[in-house]
Amino acid sequence: MDLENFMANNLLLKARQGFSKKTGRSKKWRELLKFPPVSMCTELRCSIEKDFSSLCDKQPIGRLLFRKFCDTKPDLKRCIEFLDAVPGVPACGMVPSMLRAEYEVTIEEDQREFGLSIFNRFFKEKSEVPLPQIPPTIVKECKWNLKQNSPPQNVFEECAGIVYKYLSETPFEEYQESAYYNRFLQWKWLERRPVTKKTFRQYRVLGKGGFGEVCACQVRATGKIYACKKLEKKRIKKRKGEAMALNEKRILEKLHSRFVLGCLTSKADQFSFLPSTPGLGLQVSLAYTYETKDALCLVLTMMNGGDLKYHIYNLGNPGFEEPRAVFYAAELCCGLEDLQRERIVYRDLKPENILLDDHGHIRISDLGLAMEIPEGEMVRGRVGTVGYMAPEIIKHEKYTFSPDWWGLGCLIYEMIAGRSPFRKYKEKVSREELERRVKNETEEYSERFSEDAKSICSMLLIKDPRKRLGCQSDGVSAVKQHPIFKDINFSRLEANMLDPPFIPDPHAVYCKDVLDIGQFSVVKGVNLDTSDEAFYTEFATGSVTIPWQNEMIESGCFKDLNENEDEDLVTLGKHKMYSSLLRPKRHFLQRLFRRGGCLNIGPSEKEEPTEH
Repeated sequence: MDLENFMANNLLLKARQGFSKKTGRSKKWRELLKFPPVSMCTELRCSIEKDFSSLCDKQPIGRLLFRKFCDTKPDLKRCIEFLDAVPGVPACGMVPSMLRAEYEVTIEEDQREFGLSIFNRFFKEKSEVPLPQIPPTIVKECKWNLKQNSPPQNVFEECAGIVYKYLSETPFEEYQESAYYNRFLQWKWLERRPVTKKTFRQYRVLGKGGFGEVCACQVRATGKIYACKKLEKKRIKKRKGEAMALNEKRILEKLHSRFVLGCLTSKADQFSFLPSTPGLGLQVSLAYTYETKDALCLVLTMMNGGDLKYHIYNLGNPGFEEPRAVFYAAELCCGLEDLQRERIVYRDLKPENILLDDHGHIRISDLGLAMEIPEGEMVRGRVGTVGYMAPEIIKHEKYTFSPDWWGLGCLIYEMIAGRSPFRKYKEKVSREELERRVKNETEEYSERFSEDAKSICSMLLIKDPRKRLGCQSDGVSAVKQHPIFKDINFSRLEANMLDPPFIPDPHAVYCKDVLDIGQFSVVKGVNLDTSDEAFYTEFATGSVTIPWQNEMIESGCFKDLNENEDEDLVTLGKHKMYSSLLRPKRHFLQRLFRRGGCLNIGPSEKEEPTEH
């Protein structure tokens, strides 16, 4: 390893280690995250949408502060404890398959007993702190269902819906008048500040994207490491890639998946008042967008484990043992399910686009070719990578999500065989020949494939998309129910409760040497002018809400800034909205004359505490 590459890797590794030790923060981090006076949040208070689901559930800091508010009232605290224990509320717009509470992730054979324990805990006749009034008929039906041998997953659904609705009414209104909500507005003010290149420290180049380099960067205030994908302005304009860049950003912001790189958060829109935990639901993706003089920047989760192509071909003999391949395939199913739930077809599944995080979980990356399909419609487009494109794409036929199930078949095959289905390892073959094989030939299976592995690959690699696994009415559920996944508990997998088969070395940098990453040529003959400004403004919108709030929590900044504030919040909560935070500190002469009785003190000053 040459000196330049050694130094670049060493600096990056030190920065990564500094985040967990809090030494990666700037010495001025408290100044960078200094709360504004509540008076500066007046406009924000008026403009912010008063939506309970968004403010108290989806937004991580909002969820934590609402929990703190509820902890001050025994009846509300009881409601939160109940919602922590049971599955969520599909009736309130949440998606059932994304809801993961204590009851739902309990091992199936223990669910009945655990469900009864929840029932006895919260529905005792003489409970000191009862739940909101739930009709006796619903309670009776719930108890009857729990006594069956196989109680349904949604056994507590109606009860949870009533409790959720109760919290969204009067308690939510009271929360908005509390000091906890004032603190939330202060965090929102910080979140909405402008983002520039000075927000970050820059580290080594990690690779190349379609419009520019990808490098490592670190947020100065928190020490969190990200990957910064730079889109050169002149290169975008020369290739007329404005719509493509905006499409990628829009899709990245829209998605809610732990298995797709560039999504807001892990199950961010699920109904769960469970507190956030590092490593459990903090897999943030698109976190910031900003611009420099020469580039537009997407700041994404740093995936330190490298891509699957590197692991398949560079660490020992090509390919994985089947259990490892099955685990990754199961997580890919979840990622594709999340994409399809948002009517998005990915169209570029291949090993180099599947990345590993620090813990060994996979993430689908690079949504540049992804496309949203309107309900009831089909699309046509010859896009993707040769050797992984589905037959219907090669034939320029219409499709919906079938190319992604074909891509999953290619990936499972390659992970096990150590080669792609239609090209041998390092074989040189023309594009035309490779496309002919995809359309006409049947893949071959070696002894490395079990019967289940051979079965799922052959069902996913059916040429006719109408007959392909995953493309019928039962969709992803048919794929998940394949025998190869018999040992995978998908509820626990989606809740991040299953251990990956491989954990990346935290002291390794899984990417090419700095000097092996080719540089982009200079773009000539393109001039940037004021007509481009509207595009830049639409792209560079700063912090992405949920990822930014998760970063504050994960980095410990939320706890550190609030650890001395809890007592003040309780005191402030007894007063009106603009309490001590509005009151300026008195100068020395004012305090001196006050002691001497030379200044009259109004009733409001006697009743309200001064700022500390």
